[in-house]
Amino acid sequence: MNNLAQFFIEYGGIVFAVLGAALCVSLSGMGSAKGVGMAGEAASGVIIEEPDKFGKSLILQLLPGTQGLYGFVIAILIMTRLSTDLTLAQGLYILFASLPMGLVGYFSATKQGRVAVSGINVLAKNEEQSIKGVIYAVMVETYAILAFVMTIILLIVVQY
Repeated sequence: MNNLAQFFIEYGGIVFAVLGAALCVSLSGMGSAKGVGMAGEAASGVIIEEPDKFGKSLILQLLPGTQGLYGFVIAILIMTRLSTDLTLAQGLYILFASLPMGLVGYFSATKQGRVAVSGINVLAKNEEQSIKGVIYAVMVETYAILAFVMTIILLIVVQY
């Protein structure tokens, strides 16, 4: 037990900081993969019958992928700040600072995928109204952007 405590005192900062980066990119990436996958399945069904709708359906399919990119950017930002000199408290701070993007990224990407599927259904039935489906899907993006900005503020502006 004493060896474990000593390990965390010496290396806990970098361990928790890397965990924060890994969770941020993993959670937001999984959400994006799920959202893009759902929208891709729906879009594939539409373009079988109407291949000319590929471009519009692609826009809706790509929207849930942005959360994964936001998580990736945060992970890179964390990785540039890694040092063996990080204290345990600093590592824990980085871990908790990464959670808004990781968690909100996961949930907003999966929900945005569902909205994108609905937008693809609009595209299939009434192409003239398809931009409304894009607008609905973009509205979900707002919360991912807020989490992205908050995570950046926590990592850059607030000194730990």
